[in-house]
Amino acid sequence: MARSDHSSPANQDAIAGVRLTNPDRVLYPGQGLTKRSLAEYYESVAHLILPHIAGRPLTVVRCPRGHENQCFYQKHVTESLPDSIRGVEIQEKEGVGVYIVIDSLTELITLVQFGALEFHPWGSREDRIESPDRLIFDLDPEPDSPWEYVIQGAHMLRAQLSDLGLQSFAKTTGGKGLHIMVPLMRRIGWEELKSFARAIAESIVAKEPEKYLVSMSKEKRRGKVFVDYLRNSRGATSIAAFSARARSHAPVATPVGWNEVSVELNPAGHSVENIHRRLESLKKDPWEGFFTIRQSITKAMQKKLGVT
Repeated sequence: MARSDHSSPANQDAIAGVRLTNPDRVLYPGQGLTKRSLAEYYESVAHLILPHIAGRPLTVVRCPRGHENQCFYQKHVTESLPDSIRGVEIQEKEGVGVYIVIDSLTELITLVQFGALEFHPWGSREDRIESPDRLIFDLDPEPDSPWEYVIQGAHMLRAQLSDLGLQSFAKTTGGKGLHIMVPLMRRIGWEELKSFARAIAESIVAKEPEKYLVSMSKEKRRGKVFVDYLRNSRGATSIAAFSARARSHAPVATPVGWNEVSVELNPAGHSVENIHRRLESLKKDPWEGFFTIRQSITKAMQKKLGVT
């Protein structure tokens, strides 16, 4: 009887048709997670992460020898990547850059083979770079900021957005904060989006100035939460839902329901090792409707916020 193709060493080192070199290289020493482990994780959640990153310019965090060794951000297609990774030309301040774009599981695993741990998409798609389809707020606390401030800020943002007629969704970052995301129809440009985001952020700060700020100044941020609206700038990126992080314990940025956004929530609690237990236990998708909701930033909303 012929042996299964999967029994050969070469095929054991292939995930989604991509042969892994050094598959047993440990990328997360604390957990003993190898390149093969990470590739298998991304293969298992490809149907969840690809809708958030496919067809968008990407920045990846590459850590070829693991997260504790040298890591670097890469956004351009270079000779260090194989021909199977395509690019999209985007006008930059000086010239044109060719940005990484992927479309499939095979390309996702190819980037993992080349040391990618994290995936950070743009807030627009390659077919209309100048028309963002996401509004995002990053609630970024200082180490001495109470976690309660982040939770309170998230619910304040949700209420403010809801008052304007916009449905929002929450996501842990695998770090120390939370992201609040608003899917949008592509009807405004980057400058309008950033101005709108800033007005909302400033309205949160105006209500609780002792807890929140919109300044990037580290000195001013002590004990407070930075309501980062700058991720709504052209070229800015944010960690994708279901992306692993290049950090100890292999945390995963995870969509959560608003009923979960409480002081008990651990922003780095979901990981490559335990995320499937969560997914299997969910009775419904906490981000149900994220890709189908049709909502836009309107002139009436801008007027209400005093955005001109």
